[in-house]
Amino acid sequence: MKQLRTLVASLMLVALPLAGHAAAPVETPIAASGEKPGEGCVDVSVGGYKAPDYGCLSQQMGNNPDGARAGQKNQEAMQVPIHKRPPNQMGLSTPAATSTRMGNTFGTSVKPQRP
Repeated sequence: MKQLRTLVASLMLVALPLAGHAAAPVETPIAASGEKPGEGCVDVSVGGYKAPDYGCLSQQMGNNPDGARAGQKNQEAMQVPIHKRPPNQMGLSTPAATSTRMGNTFGTSVKPQRP
């Protein structure tokens, strides 16, 4: 039994450097052909689910020269002047909201149906 354990241990010591040699990086066909490695993004699918390379995609989106101008236009569109905003965005009540709150007493009583 002790000899078997020694034999297995020695075989594992011999096989360990071979496993490390197998894990050496291999040159990909794209790198061998001389193309730039950053031109395309690779989608990985595991078990039927696709996982895109978000780092690569965000890098491609960040190099757009029109991106700054589009971002500025988007910010301008978000900042609507106060006189053009709807009343419910400014905290004012609308006739529809008041009608819902007052119920059938709208225009006839000062006591609302709903608080």
